[in-house]
Amino acid sequence: MNDIVIPHEGATPSAPDLVLRPWCTEDVAALVEVFRDPALRRWTDSVVENEGDAMRWVRNQEQGWAARERFGFAVLDARPGARHGRLVGHVVLKEVASGKPSAEVGYWTAAHARGRGVAPRAVEALTDWAFDVLAADGLEHLELLHQVDNRASCRVAHKSRYVLDTVLPAAPPSYPGEGHLHVRRREA
Repeated sequence: MNDIVIPHEGATPSAPDLVLRPWCTEDVAALVEVFRDPALRRWTDSVVENEGDAMRWVRNQEQGWAARERFGFAVLDARPGARHGRLVGHVVLKEVASGKPSAEVGYWTAAHARGRGVAPRAVEALTDWAFDVLAADGLEHLELLHQVDNRASCRVAHKSRYVLDTVLPAAPPSYPGEGHLHVRRREA
């Protein structure tokens, strides 16, 4: 995986191209802005209140890439003619290990980009990337978890072809309510 293949999801009639790329320090200001959204803070356990927090968050993403155990991507709205797209979300493949048959997918969408199909398209691009790049390391299926009361995440899972597998019991304090475990298997 020395060459990073940047996942790309083509434009739709209602939304521009999406580009997924590893996080970098140039994303810090946009990350702080996106995390001002109370809905985003409700569903994530990350704390990004200022540039210092955002820099630590970006560094953690970079460390995950270096360790080959967590692959976080900034999701950018790639409008025609723009040199850099606007930050519209985040997708991550976590709990990755060579020989391990599964990994977990996570994501969030910026408030200004919700309702435009960003999350399912980004999850689809990440899924394709994961199976293309990590299948040789034994990756067979991906898991997507969310709280039962997060209906938007359930819709994203279904649109991204992740099948509901199990209802998980609450596990406070990290998971105060029941959860859904969705699974997508690598196509042979």
